[in-house]
Formats: sequence, C-alpha cells, structure tokens
Amino acid sequence: MGSDILNLELILPEDEQERISNSDDIYDLLIIGGGSAGMTSAVYAARKQMKTLLISKDLGGQLLWTSDIENYMGYQYITGRELTDKFKAQMQQFPIVDIITGINVEKISRQDNLFLALTENGKSYRGKTIIIATGKRYRPLNVPGEKELVGKGISYCATCDAPLYKGKDVAVIGGGNSGITSVIDLRNISNNIYVINNSNVWQADPVLIERIKDAENFIPMLSHNVLAIHGKDSVTGITVQSIKTGEQKTLDIQGVFIEIGLLPNSELVKEIISLTDLGEIMVDCGCRTAVPGLFGAGDVTTVPEKQIGVAIGEGIKASLSAYKYLLRMT
Repeated sequence: MGSDILNLELILPEDEQERISNSDDIYDLLIIGGGSAGMTSAVYAARKQMKTLLISKDLGGQLLWTSDIENYMGYQYITGRELTDKFKAQMQQFPIVDIITGINVEKISRQDNLFLALTENGKSYRGKTIIIATGKRYRPLNVPGEKELVGKGISYCATCDAPLYKGKDVAVIGGGNSGITSVIDLRNISNNIYVINNSNVWQADPVLIERIKDAENFIPMLSHNVLAIHGKDSVTGITVQSIKTGEQKTLDIQGVFIEIGLLPNSELVKEIISLTDLGEIMVDCGCRTAVPGLFGAGDVTTVPEKQIGVAIGEGIKASLSAYKYLLRMT
C-alpha cells in the first residue's frame, strides 16, 4: 500500500485518504512531520521494509523557509527548496511509504498498545511505533497589532515574502541568524531596512553580519523593543522603545519581518509524555523517549544544534531504533 504523490501543493487523493483512514490496517511506523528528519526517517523505514505512513502539513518544513544553504555537506550552495526537492525525489523510490500532506495531526494517544494519530479533519491512523518529527514554528512577538496584521504587512518568512516589499521600508525584528538572513534576502529588494534587536549585540554568526554590515539600507537599532505595530488594512508603522533611555519613536514602514526564534510543535504528544520547560521532547542517543515505541527526531527534541544535518542524522537513528523495537516485539 503506497503513494507517489509527493508534490508540495498536493495531498493524497481523497478516495485514497478514505481508503487508508477507513481501513483496519495497522502501520509498523507512523511518522508525524515531513521536514528533514521526517523524510529521512521515511527513507530508512522503507529500506527496512517497514509499512509506514508519513503525515505532514507540507514536505520540507523549515527547509522551505531557508533561501541559501552553504553548510550542508556535498553542496557548496543549494537553496532550501532545491534540497527539499532532492529529499522528495529520494522518497519517491519507495512506494511502501504512504504519504498524506496538507493536514496537521492534532493529537497522539495510546490505544490497545498501538499509537493513534488523530488529524484535524477527524481521521485517525494506527501504528505499532511512531516518530514525532514535527519541528518548530515561528515565535510570535505578542504586541498590539500583530495578530490583526499578519498577512497584511507582517511576515515570519523573508524567504517567502521578500519580493512583495520591493522599494518599501521594512523592519526586521531579531538579531540572530534568521533575522540577519532576512536582511540579506531584503537588502537588494527593499528600501530602508530597520533591524530591531533587544540585545546590545548581534547574536548571528559573524559571517552573516559581515555580509550586511556595509549595506547602505541597513539601519541597526540595538537595545530596542517593539511596543506596537500600526495599521488597519496594512502595516503603516511600528513603535519602538530604547531599552537604555526609554525613548519611544514611530517608524514609517510598510512591512515587518518577525524573526525572534521558534517554538517546538510538541503539543500533540503532551497528554502521553512530559515535555521540557522549553516544550521539547526529551530523547536519548537513540531517539527513544520515556514511552516505549515513541521516538523523537529533529528540532522538536532536546537534541542540541538545530541544523539540517543534525535533523537528518536524528531521523536515521529514530527509524533504526523503531525497527529494532519492532524486532523485539515479534
């Protein structure tokens, strides 16, 4: 039972989804998440001939937010979308893996020694083992105007939306790698780029800072907080405050890129496993959790250094650990 529908814009045909969700089939492995860790897990599961179902909102995950990748072995340079396409193509070799995209899993529970994955459309899928590889999502700023103006001048992805702000004044919130990468994406597109950071130093890698420090449209604002984002039908401005002096000023801008970190997508397992204070899933060196048969891989876990290469290695380990677990069950 397999599917070769792997395009980002498509999901498994409706009749195929119905067949899978209404069947009595029990999968050897459920993989929740289609980023680097999830797709890698699927490849290794297929090579072990494990009957596998991968469910994810999209294929690519955080790779799709990334423009330039220069630290993935084998490629001196590749874009996030190009690398995603290569991962997808490798999965297409293994029709033993069923794949459903375009939908989120809302809850994981235990039922008769099986794992039950309940999706947002009410479908449920059963598996003997499960890998949670759901990655992370954007951290909101939580200031007045943010919720109302998302998609109306507020973006969490310069890779996705930078071309929409050609010739406009914008603000980037955050001074880490994602924030400075956003400046790199915007520097040849937008007019003035205000970069607001609540620290008095940049947290980004020096190599990234070096690439934007001489840009004429780069306006650094260290030691500043954002108080509010203004606009009705679209962003018209932003109010910031100096942490050192308390002085407030309003900047006339048309776009805001919020790049202040990520939150783990771990809520779906909170009823069956304890999470860390950061909301991450605690795993050992074999990606095993405190719940037998439940494995974690990638950025949603406690594994340090959230990198593509790390997520891929964790996806491999999680899949092989699930395989060994199944061998002990039989």
